[in-house]
Amino acid sequence: MFTGIITGMGRIVAIHSLGSSLDHGKRLTLEAPAGYLDDVGLGDSIAINGACMTVTTVDLPKHQFLIEISAESLARTSGLAQPGPVNLEKALRAHDRLGGHIVAGHVDGIGTVTHFAEVGESWELRILAPHELAKYLAYKGSITVNGVSLTVNRIADLPHQAGCEISINLIPHTVHNTALHHLQATSQVNLEIDLIARYVERMLQNEKNT
Repeated sequence: MFTGIITGMGRIVAIHSLGSSLDHGKRLTLEAPAGYLDDVGLGDSIAINGACMTVTTVDLPKHQFLIEISAESLARTSGLAQPGPVNLEKALRAHDRLGGHIVAGHVDGIGTVTHFAEVGESWELRILAPHELAKYLAYKGSITVNGVSLTVNRIADLPHQAGCEISINLIPHTVHNTALHHLQATSQVNLEIDLIARYVERMLQNEKNT
């Protein structure tokens, strides 16, 4: 489990195919901040842009670690198939503060940035979320964007099942201390809806079927 509070900005520095067909996944080499991997061991979970991955190799002198990602995960996430900056969060420990919200590290869908601009001292981020996620998003509800726990400020349902557009306010600290500052219009982002919303929707379904 995770909290959506980014603990480091990393970078995918190398990508190697695990096979010759599209059914094979990739091995990623990631660079982390100095000292970030000091308490990380083989088999530990680290969320990369919101997707929970397993550490398979640690190279402390180079501040690097390796993960293996399946073709299925590559098809259902964004930003993990090419070199570039990523958000990192280590798995939650039992005694840690829950500073964001409960995050599973399972990407529910891919959104598209429609607007990202400075407004006063903050930034407004607008994202088009797919239709299948729209029912889980609500005013002042939580959403995870590329692994970052954020609050929905406005929501607009679009016609013809095109999904919904959510508006999020980012304070300067969030912009400067995560990889979100690299976003621009048309960027694709990993979205995870609030875990509690999943259970509420399931309970409502069961009530309708009884």
